[in-house]
Amino acid sequence: MSETTADTTAAPQAGAAPGQQTPARRGAAHDSAFLRACRHEPVPHTPVWFMRQAGRSLPEYLKVREGIPMLESCMRPELVKEITLQPVRRHKVDAAIFFSDIVVPLKAIGIDVDIKPGIGPVIADPIRTAEDLQRLRPLEPDDVPYITEAVGLLVDELGSTPLIGFAGAPYTLASYLVEGGPSKNHENTKAMMYGQPELWAALVDRLADITAAFLKVQIEAGASAVQLFDSWVGSLAPDDYRRSVMPASTKVFDAVAGYGVPRIHFGVGTGELLGLMGQAGADIVGVDWRVPLNVAAERVGPGKGLQGNLDPAVLFAPTKAVETKAREVLHAAQALGTSGHIFNLGHGVLPSMDPDALSRLVEFVHEVSAR
Repeated sequence: MSETTADTTAAPQAGAAPGQQTPARRGAAHDSAFLRACRHEPVPHTPVWFMRQAGRSLPEYLKVREGIPMLESCMRPELVKEITLQPVRRHKVDAAIFFSDIVVPLKAIGIDVDIKPGIGPVIADPIRTAEDLQRLRPLEPDDVPYITEAVGLLVDELGSTPLIGFAGAPYTLASYLVEGGPSKNHENTKAMMYGQPELWAALVDRLADITAAFLKVQIEAGASAVQLFDSWVGSLAPDDYRRSVMPASTKVFDAVAGYGVPRIHFGVGTGELLGLMGQAGADIVGVDWRVPLNVAAERVGPGKGLQGNLDPAVLFAPTKAVETKAREVLHAAQALGTSGHIFNLGHGVLPSMDPDALSRLVEFVHEVSAR
């Protein structure tokens, strides 16, 4: 499964911006089912991968991470490689998702952030003023050498299996920074957005630059696609998203457009935002389980791929029930008449999920969707 190459760059892809080189080793995954689906090309079967497939539910993950804090584990290239590969080996998924965390770039530029077990990211000194904003300096590749190394190790090992890089979207990162941690109502975030629109715009613009730089590092090291996670954006009304968030997300997608890799956009509870999320610049829009794929397709519009959208909780039901619900998702996608569908859950793998249920689901999707 390992493929190495002495030459790490090739000629830029058509439309690539000057200096945006494509690693030659990424070419090994070019004809994978996942990347073919991203390009709306015929596929041998519907590709499938799972958000949060690397970690949490896997006993082998818990073993290798034992005693190692989350952020530290994201900075150990060999450990990142092992954790990212675990679900590929076990589940036979069609793509690997890079093991990291959305706050890694914030940590890398000096923000005092930690991931507390059972809580999530916690910011020691929240950003609430224009002076605070000065702490958000640009991210340079030298800030995250462990990312470059880990991606390189993975691409060489994965061979024809594509690697998906990822980052947190500006709104979600801003919410963590302003609130100081996870928030149910995002009251401080929205207070800034509504009451100090200029400060808010400056905040998400800086975060867009940091996020774009983080994605560029992963792409230039060999990632075949990228996904922008906007975990909290479902808390916004469409007009607020359009006015106060979409410009920053668009800036991220525009910044990496020249590399020619597929760009996926996903958020939770974003049924009313799907069309706008597609307009922000994504090639593929992730859909959670609350919106049927045919409805999502109407909202997103033509020319975009769809990813999703099995309810993660279904995996706790008996196998026959899982297969019934998975078949419904596949039939909904087939009815749209497009090959641009990537099977996924409507959110991440849950910690207590049976890994064998995921493996059975991958096998079922491959068999039922075989062309």
